[in-house]
Amino acid sequence: MSLDDIKSFSKENMAFDPTGHDFLHAQRVAKLAQKIYTEDFKKDATDIGLYVVKAASYLHDTIDEKVTTDKKNRLREIRILLSHENITTQAREDILDIIQHMSYADNIEHHYQLSNEGKCVQDADRLDALGAIGIARAFAYGGHAGQEIYDPKILVKEIKTHDDYRHHKSTTINHFYEKLLKLASLMNTRTGKLEAIRRTKYMRDFLSEFQMETGVNDECEISSVLTQQT
Repeated sequence: MSLDDIKSFSKENMAFDPTGHDFLHAQRVAKLAQKIYTEDFKKDATDIGLYVVKAASYLHDTIDEKVTTDKKNRLREIRILLSHENITTQAREDILDIIQHMSYADNIEHHYQLSNEGKCVQDADRLDALGAIGIARAFAYGGHAGQEIYDPKILVKEIKTHDDYRHHKSTTINHFYEKLLKLASLMNTRTGKLEAIRRTKYMRDFLSEFQMETGVNDECEISSVLTQQT
């Protein structure tokens, strides 16, 4: 069960993405998801399960609306790709189910129950939004999206819908409080939870330093909101 064609497909569609959803992100997710799967589900882990974990990791962002404007066609391409892989029909369906239901945005209004393999990929993807790499990716995406680094007059918003998440006016610093600092509480696995806690602490330390250097705590419009969330 080779992943060569799946990796090539992922690289072809994500290699030059400037938002932090590039092929290197997929590689990191695959490595983390494999680690989580073998540590948290070692009693139930199988070769085909590990294949599903890796394949879903490489493919998960190829259908993301930040990467493609035609999700329906991209899914069709993935189905064709998977049909050429020497795996069971169930494995193909598992991969497709994971990549269509694991994203943060898709779980805001409805929480999807994922397979054990899916839980590992979801945790790994969320871990890559935390820590030093998470900080780097947040500012990369914010710059690409035309967001300001911070603006005390733009308040942190409680995200309740997919539309809120995609279209509300925000800043990169607000994104930490609106999403990133909440991820540790959403982890599915023990390994994912422990690593998320460690990476979240690093982000909180960064935000404390940021607030000190910018004097953002003196800005009454935003400091009260930040204090409530920390």
